[in-house]
Amino acid sequence: MNYGNIKQNDIANGEGVRVSLFVSGCTHHCKNCFNKETWDFSYGEPFTTEVWERIFGYCDHDYITGLTLLGGEPMEPQNQRALLPFLREFKRRFPGKSIWCYTGFLYEQLTGEHRVNTECTDEILSMLDILVDGEFVDELKSLGLRFRGSSNQRVIDVPATRASGSVVLWSGVSEDKKYSDAKPVRD
Repeated sequence: MNYGNIKQNDIANGEGVRVSLFVSGCTHHCKNCFNKETWDFSYGEPFTTEVWERIFGYCDHDYITGLTLLGGEPMEPQNQRALLPFLREFKRRFPGKSIWCYTGFLYEQLTGEHRVNTECTDEILSMLDILVDGEFVDELKSLGLRFRGSSNQRVIDVPATRASGSVVLWSGVSEDKKYSDAKPVRD
C-alpha cells in the first residue's frame, strides 16, 4: 500500500486534534473529489514500518486525540490488508486514543456480501470508534455538515452499531442542526 499524505495536527477530520493518514487507491472516483490524486494505488510513498513509527511518534502526545484514516479509500481490500497490522499496533500502543475512518463504502457493504468485506474487515471495524460512510456526492455538498462533505454520508458510532446490530449515528452529528439553514454548495 502507498500513502499520499500524513497530517500531524488535523482538526478537520474528526473530533479533537488528530493525526490523519491519507492512503492511496480508490475506485469510487467521486465527482469533485478533494483528493483526486489518491485514486491511483501507486500514488505517493510506500507505507513502511518506518512510516508507521513516524505516525506513532506524532500520536505520542497528550493533545492528540487519535488517528483518522482517509484517502483514497482505506477500505479497498488491498488497503485493509496493509492497514490491519498497523491498526493492531496502534491500538496496542495507544488504547485510549480513538480511530476514525472515512470510506465511500456503506457500513452495510462492509458487513454484508460485498467485495470489500474481506478477512480483515470485521477486525478493522472492531477497532474503529467512528466510521464516516458513503460516497461524496457533489450535489449534496454542504459546508454546514459536521465531519462530512455531503448530506448522504453518515457518521456512525461503530461500537454502538456493533452492539445493537443496526446503524447508530454518532451523537456529535446532532450539532448539524445548528446549521439547518445551510444550503448545499453549488458551483
